Amino acid sequence: MDTKKERLIPVHGGYRKLKSFQIAQLVYDVTVRFCERYVSRFSRTYDQMVQAARSGVQNIAEGSQASGTSKKTELKLTNVARASLEELRLDYEDFLRQRGLPMWEHDHPALKRFKFSQCSTLAEVQQWAEEERKQSLTKEKHQLSRTSTDSKNSEFVCEYPCQSVPTSAMIANAALSLLNLCCYLLDRQLAAQAEVFEKEGGFTERLYRVRQDRRENK
Repeated sequence: MDTKKERLIPVHGGYRKLKSFQIAQLVYDVTVRFCERYVSRFSRTYDQMVQAARSGVQNIAEGSQASGTSKKTELKLTNVARASLEELRLDYEDFLRQRGLPMWEHDHPALKRFKFSQCSTLAEVQQWAEEERKQSLTKEKHQLSRTSTDSKNSEFVCEYPCQSVPTSAMIANAALSLLNLCCYLLDRQLAAQAEVFEKEGGFTERLYRVRQDRRENK
């Protein structure tokens, strides 16, 4: 018996194991809480951000499930997810820019600590923000107890600069970090899907090969 025989409906789904799905789901949870706290429920932005975040999650899942019968649909839906998260990324950037809040560079100390923490739940993201705020308060008190001529005073500004930054800005920057990673993973995912589609075709081509193989075996 040929164990390598091509299946008409290949293994598909399994989207919950995709890193892109896991991060997109975390972005959705963060965005819902962010909008509840910092965006007016009566504004279009509220609905747009929540729906864009939801679209990212849903289309990754739907594309993975549809891949069994249509690689073309998988590509299309994965691309919709990528576009939705790009829209959401712009919304977070607009939030910071329009309020004059800082947009952190990738090597910002607090952002480095966020990446290192590898948060996987909303609670862990909130815990990171609380820890940053707590450390900033501790460092500020320590700084005030030193003399103004101490050369080490400047270290506080570089290491824990979050005391003067609103929590909304911290969470927005964390969300942007997650979105950057998720969009990068989806770009790679799309490239891999396109390569498979180009080499193997879709359901029609697979159906032809399966029928041809069956006729030859008879």
